[in-house]
Amino acid sequence: MREFSLPALYEVPADSNLTDLIRRNAAEHPTMTVVRRKSGDSWQDVTAEGFLAEVREVAKGLIASGVGVGDRVGLMASTSYEWTLVDFAVWYAGAVTVPVYETSSAEQVEWILSDSGAVACVVGTADHEECVGSVRDRLPDLRNVWRLDDGAVRDLVAAGADVTDATVEERGTAADADSPATIVYTSGTTGRPKGCVLTHRNFFAECGNAVERLRPLFSEGSSILLFLPLAHVFGRLVEVCALLAPVPLGHCSDVKQVTNELATFRPTLVLGVPRVFEKVYNTARAKAAADGKGKIFDRAAEVATEYSRALDTPTGPGLGLRLKHRLFDRLVYGKLRAALGGRATHAISGGGPLGERLGHFYRGIGFTVLEGYGLTESCAATTFNPWDKVKIGTVGQPLPGSSVAVSEDGEVMLRGEHVFTGYWNNPDATEEAFTDGWFHTGDLGALDDDGYLTITGRKKEIIVTAGGKNVAPAVIEDRMRAHALVAECVVVGEGRPFVGALITLDEEFLPRWAEQHGKSADPATLRNDPDLLAAVQQAVDDGNRAVSRAEAVKKFHILTTPLTEEGGHLTPSLKLRRHVVLKEFAAEVDALYGG
Repeated sequence: MREFSLPALYEVPADSNLTDLIRRNAAEHPTMTVVRRKSGDSWQDVTAEGFLAEVREVAKGLIASGVGVGDRVGLMASTSYEWTLVDFAVWYAGAVTVPVYETSSAEQVEWILSDSGAVACVVGTADHEECVGSVRDRLPDLRNVWRLDDGAVRDLVAAGADVTDATVEERGTAADADSPATIVYTSGTTGRPKGCVLTHRNFFAECGNAVERLRPLFSEGSSILLFLPLAHVFGRLVEVCALLAPVPLGHCSDVKQVTNELATFRPTLVLGVPRVFEKVYNTARAKAAADGKGKIFDRAAEVATEYSRALDTPTGPGLGLRLKHRLFDRLVYGKLRAALGGRATHAISGGGPLGERLGHFYRGIGFTVLEGYGLTESCAATTFNPWDKVKIGTVGQPLPGSSVAVSEDGEVMLRGEHVFTGYWNNPDATEEAFTDGWFHTGDLGALDDDGYLTITGRKKEIIVTAGGKNVAPAVIEDRMRAHALVAECVVVGEGRPFVGALITLDEEFLPRWAEQHGKSADPATLRNDPDLLAAVQQAVDDGNRAVSRAEAVKKFHILTTPLTEEGGHLTPSLKLRRHVVLKEFAAEVDALYGG
């Protein structure tokens, strides 16, 4: 077994919990802006002192409503200031937050709230309230539901008017480092979600070490705009890191408004999933093509990639490359950085593979994306690229204070204070997940001599063809999705004579492509169009370059039905539910093989 460890840079305080962060900020930096709250078209500063006061008042309301120490409180809402406020108020009441994706079905909501035994739930909208209400008769423990857009914060503050400061402070210090802070239900690609119990220690170890290793990105003058769903552990990592550092945190509830919010908030650090960075690239490329500047953009992208690769050589970029890079910085790169807020020089990407091509492109334009890797069970990032020693194409080194190992069969295993304590109400699954203190991730990977991890696939998603060839679908899928026309790609071939793929077209880019080529934009009409098939074949050919001939896609089929979270094809963190796709489109798979 190959193993690599790094020493801790942050010591977890044994008798502390996450509410100590906001008490410390208020004591040491009372007038510092720790959160920026959207108010109309502008951002309103919330000081450390002001945030602590508001958290305490909401916590009083929870206490007055019967929320006890260790009780679970559901939180189902979009990313917002109020989400973070309620999250910390739940902790201040000595309770445990149970996040629920706002896109969850009634059946999923019922399972999460019933399995966790939630005694209360805070929801964002009337739709969320209706969803919880539809299953409330099957939730005997659920006593209260408050709605944020119907004055939940106001009502909780009013309810807690008679709770004393001494009582709320006693509650705020009731939990210690090893007390549960949250139960995050894994969205899962198969089966019912499992509740991962994450303690205050897990968050301290994760966020404290991450901030220290990336300290220049969390220094004075830094700021973060959070647009990830806070029900996802990556979003919670961002929330806690910002308040631990501390640096100002802003929230964006609508992903479609991210570009506008980046322009007004102007963060110095952007955190997102690969789809965000793919979309920025593809949208910029499509706009350039529509303006008749497609060739200039493509050449600029080539130079950016070439420049980034040259940075990893002993001599660095030559004079000619530096001059071309400087020219395109004025023509193209500066505009792209402006679209990302204009101040950010770095981003952190997680939740899925970014890919080497995009990694080099972004570093080449002066916006380095630090790719990382983690799971809900590891409290988000368990490896990431350090700001000063980036290895593009890898997911970086272990979180300081932790260890990463690769077993004889190639499985990535983890150990450290950031790794969860177990699955809620599921001791069998917990026992199965660990061997001698090592957590089995189910992912396949490789470690180099410097401890940088490369993820090569999912252990359970390995496809074995009829000829006995093992194929890791993620490798080729990631490459194919990088093409502007491709929205989703699902590699198939289990027990089949060759590897095939199901592909969906990008609904945003397709009309532009159709207009440029004088075609109808209807996917049903286009899927057999020779020019479109040739363009998609280019994406397939590019993906095939990453694998051997035996692993290469021989045939593909374009689906007219998009693969979406609403349709059950994707998890809330935008990972493929492969089994759902294969079941729903079994006929299309059979057709690839003449069935």
